[in-house]
Amino acid sequence: MTKILIITGLTGSGKSSLAVDIAKKYNGEIISADSVQIYKGLDIGSAKETKETMSKICHHLIDIKEFSETYNVGEFIEDCKFAINKIIKKGKLPIIVGGTGLYVKALLEGYSLGSTSNLDLRKKYEDMAENEGKQAVWDVLNKLNPTKAKSVHYNNLKRVIRYIELEQTDCAPTKIESILKNYKTLNIGITAERELIYNRINNRVDEMINLGLEEEVKNLIKNGAKREHQAFNSIGYKEWFDYFEGKTNKEETINLIKQHTRNYCKRQLTFLKTIPNLELLDIKTARERIEEFIND
Repeated sequence: MTKILIITGLTGSGKSSLAVDIAKKYNGEIISADSVQIYKGLDIGSAKETKETMSKICHHLIDIKEFSETYNVGEFIEDCKFAINKIIKKGKLPIIVGGTGLYVKALLEGYSLGSTSNLDLRKKYEDMAENEGKQAVWDVLNKLNPTKAKSVHYNNLKRVIRYIELEQTDCAPTKIESILKNYKTLNIGITAERELIYNRINNRVDEMINLGLEEEVKNLIKNGAKREHQAFNSIGYKEWFDYFEGKTNKEETINLIKQHTRNYCKRQLTFLKTIPNLELLDIKTARERIEEFIND
């Protein structure tokens, strides 16, 4: 049975470097499962591999969308399916790597056609709560259905968002099976001690600043990037809009990026634990497990 390797994990856990090493050693190609790396021009803040690395190891689903476009789980599944078939036809090992848990979970569990937009909607209102507060999300529900809004406290964010989904969903979803059901997969989630991850996050943000993240965002805004674009809900990008509008200084902006990334990391770990058949391992054990899988 054809093998497929899936590597997800926490931000800063080293999953991308591991995937590149495995691809080099075992004649693999990489499929990105990252919801930001799909966008052209969002390079430094999404931690894309260097052009040199991508010239040596073929990467798929990177730079496939303009920053003004939207993208959802259903599109990712279709694009991923196409990339898997392409890699297998070459006689190579498909390696799916990225930290967007919704993508990985949909690959393994299947997904509901008609609810993919709900996943995007959910993320939209989670981002709104983080940026504007939970009350702002409740206000949206109150405009849609005041009776429902009165039945739930604004602090119950999960329930508030669910009520909004129900108000904006017109039809029952159709279940789509996992596209990986006919393959032998190893599903790895890279974790590490919290202190180690947080230090890596802080150092990585500092490195992004040194590489020119501020200038990257400045140029994107000059070329038409706006807060409301889906791409710019992303950590590492959304924080700069207030900076360029004079509402925050550079130090505050950098600290916000670090804080938001650490908070996201906590949510990642919680979500990873809901993904079926995912082995949560440290980087050393993961490498050993992967080699065992490939050589079996």
